[in-house]
Amino acid sequence: MEDQAARLRQLVGDTKTEYCSVPRMPFAADSKAAGVPAAARTIAVTSGKGGVGKTNLTVNLAIALGMAGKRVLVIDADLGMANVDVVLGTVSKYNLLHLLQEQVSLDEVLIRGPYGVNYISGGSGIERAGEFSPEERVRLLNKLSECEHLADIILVDTGAGLGKNVMDFILAADEVLLLTTPEPTALTDAYAVMKAYSLYAANKNMRLVVNRVYDEPESQDVVTKLRRTAERFLQMPLTCLGYIYEDRNVMNAVKRQTPLLISYPDTIAARCIQAIANNLLYGGQHTVKRGWRNFLRRFLDFSG
Repeated sequence: MEDQAARLRQLVGDTKTEYCSVPRMPFAADSKAAGVPAAARTIAVTSGKGGVGKTNLTVNLAIALGMAGKRVLVIDADLGMANVDVVLGTVSKYNLLHLLQEQVSLDEVLIRGPYGVNYISGGSGIERAGEFSPEERVRLLNKLSECEHLADIILVDTGAGLGKNVMDFILAADEVLLLTTPEPTALTDAYAVMKAYSLYAANKNMRLVVNRVYDEPESQDVVTKLRRTAERFLQMPLTCLGYIYEDRNVMNAVKRQTPLLISYPDTIAARCIQAIANNLLYGGQHTVKRGWRNFLRRFLDFSG
């Protein structure tokens, strides 16, 4: 236990561990604090298979980023599952499909959830994107474009696997977080996502998060395997944003329908997520190449 606590202190402290961590930077390094206007970062959170903790990570990461002073919006794009609702213990009256109705505004669909997490439920709405008429696409684009003014970071919680909708989301995003666990099937499915992404992404920017590890060597082993495989067979760099220790309090929080960072903020998994949020904010330079509106244009299949 003492050894694990020491490793945790390394994880969340000012460390330069080669395979996962990055040095912590002061908040003054933020472009907004420096007076430079910045477009919203659009980050897709995905996984090769279900059940690895993707929505839990997305919601708690949103809370951690909010605690760091960022305005965060979560788009629940795990179609038909409403998992963000479950984790937050809320119920959505509207989803993205309602925005196709001319009289429904973004403000009505936007859910101001607890703990400062704002989100939009995907429901089954965005699943029909390929069937939308040109008028519906323009209406959805114009309404959702307003999200850029409401958030510094937009987290898109995708479904798992290689379905067309999932790939559309991750290919449209500027940044992708790929979540896996050390389980062999999860690693195999994670590699499948990496392979598809490497083939079709115009600008490759994927980073790895390893969930449910029991010790640091296990995390190192997972990262080393996937990184070497990506470099050798996909010619794609792959960095690790962080890892999360196995912690029974994660399941306890799910049962209570209260996010981990609220229910058990001092537990080891919560501290790991806080470290990942820190790495996401200050782990090097982040330039928004395309932004939220272009994300929407690509996903809704506009030309240009």
